[in-house]
Amino acid sequence: MDLELDGLEVTFDHTAVAAPRIRDLLPIYRDLLGGRHLGGGGDNLAAGYRTLQLSYANGSKVELMEPLADSTFFDSFFELTRARGGVHHLNFHVNDLTAAVARLTARGYRLYGLDRSDPRWQEVFLHPKEAHGVLIQLAQPGPWDAADWRPTLEDVLAGRGRSGNGVPSP
Repeated sequence: MDLELDGLEVTFDHTAVAAPRIRDLLPIYRDLLGGRHLGGGGDNLAAGYRTLQLSYANGSKVELMEPLADSTFFDSFFELTRARGGVHHLNFHVNDLTAAVARLTARGYRLYGLDRSDPRWQEVFLHPKEAHGVLIQLAQPGPWDAADWRPTLEDVLAGRGRSGNGVPSP
């Protein structure tokens, strides 16, 4: 069988859900469904969003996202969802991002947002028009130091997560 990414390891990692406020997502994804914040999360100041992940008993994960104040990052997404939010993207890990990009580009897929600036997390996105309206993130995680500081849920919501801007979530 000739698979699109034949020969590459591809594993599903998480679903990302965005809303105007992470606090509005917690009653469902944490309290009702039992997600546990295992530490980590913070702000992407360049793009303009805050994020954290919850893990579930079977190891699956949901990433919760919200815009930072005055950010336009989610504007078109919230316009499509009538300002309510919803599933923003699906994340798949690949063992070789360079090969994945080459194979997808050779097959005519439109990719955008290629970012290799952080050796711990390199990514590219498959345009939603290529995936029936779903934004697909392909990422190649790199090495993390187990001793790295992992902010608590309270730290992230207070704006004190990784690269935190110090402004609490609304």
